[in-house]
Amino acid sequence: MEMADETCPAAGPTLCRNAPIAAARQTANIESEMEPWRTLKEYPASQYLRGIIKGLSILHEKAGGMEPAEYGLRDFDNGQVLELIPRIRVHLFYQGGFMPVPRFAVWMFSVGMMVLGAGVVSGQEFPNKPIRMVTSPPGGGADFASRLIAQGLSGPLGQQVIVDNRGGIIPMEIVSKAPPDGYTLLLSASLWLTPLLQNTPYDPVRDFSPITLVGNSPNVLVVHPSLPVKSVKELIALAKARPGELNYASGATGASTHLAAESFKSMAGVDIARIPYKGNGPALNALIGGQVQLMFATAGSVTPHLKSGRLKGLAVTSARPSALAPGLPAVTTSGLAGYESAAPYGIFAPAGTPATLINRLNQEIVRVLKQADVKDRFFNSGIEIVGSSPEGLAATVKSEMARSGKVIKDAGIRAE
Repeated sequence: MEMADETCPAAGPTLCRNAPIAAARQTANIESEMEPWRTLKEYPASQYLRGIIKGLSILHEKAGGMEPAEYGLRDFDNGQVLELIPRIRVHLFYQGGFMPVPRFAVWMFSVGMMVLGAGVVSGQEFPNKPIRMVTSPPGGGADFASRLIAQGLSGPLGQQVIVDNRGGIIPMEIVSKAPPDGYTLLLSASLWLTPLLQNTPYDPVRDFSPITLVGNSPNVLVVHPSLPVKSVKELIALAKARPGELNYASGATGASTHLAAESFKSMAGVDIARIPYKGNGPALNALIGGQVQLMFATAGSVTPHLKSGRLKGLAVTSARPSALAPGLPAVTTSGLAGYESAAPYGIFAPAGTPATLINRLNQEIVRVLKQADVKDRFFNSGIEIVGSSPEGLAATVKSEMARSGKVIKDAGIRAE
């Protein structure tokens, strides 16, 4: 790197306090035209460059991020910008003296580029205000997961994490339109399902940045004790022998319990009628009361009834046996090869959120999920902890959209 003054070595700007102003002052020209997502010209990652990148990013943000202009910063000390002063050219001041920098051209092309630049260095400062986690209405699995994670995050992050409960597709709309700054998150088990059931103003892949797969909630295939079957294979044989006579209970259209049953019907080639209810609770009560013969229900909801003998469990819908349903085999290994169904819970940020913030949030959330007491509480609610990488959640969304999309299309399911 060419230096403005040979007496100011690369060891650090504090050595240049007494350098003559005329020799130390250098300028960084800002191109006036803006094009989206051009990269900053690369220079060695010195202390100078980190300060320049951070300073320019903050200046661009403070200025509104819209009008190309030239700014200066004063007293850039230990990562803190104490005073911002508009100038014709960028002059970098440091600890009462001038910081010599190499002459170079900085291209600032868009709000997106500056947000990205700010993200590179803001991971250490994030968060400096409360975080909002938007999720479904109170009482469901997503609400439970959101509150447990929010409670665990608030301490380590030093900021409150507020759970915001909304109905329908509103949580997804809010987060898809939020600034990509890490302060608005979504926890959902239906982000990728809803667009398969109805038209939505968002795209589950384009408009969101995956953070982590929190966990999976498999269902348990349960039957009324009066039904003369003891295995998945026997249930399939009975359904084929009595087409249209058996029925199953389910809650909301498109919920995991509904899709699990429709996938089972399709793969097994059986005709079992659906009896819809206004929630999994009423559906489960109908099964216990003998009004229907079978149901795919969450593990947490049926465990006490399995223990009491009011229901009979045949298999779990996960790819392998689960500790959530001890003693039960997987459907895929007990009569219906290749079958798998579970409700994944994922956390997302708006698309365009800087990778540094995504990684920071991923690390903090996974750290919470790995805590023994948190794992126990999730387990008791019927959710198996995963705590994946962002890439892991992205892969899950892709596979779930393909698998569930086929079930929804074949069964002609639409939102009610």
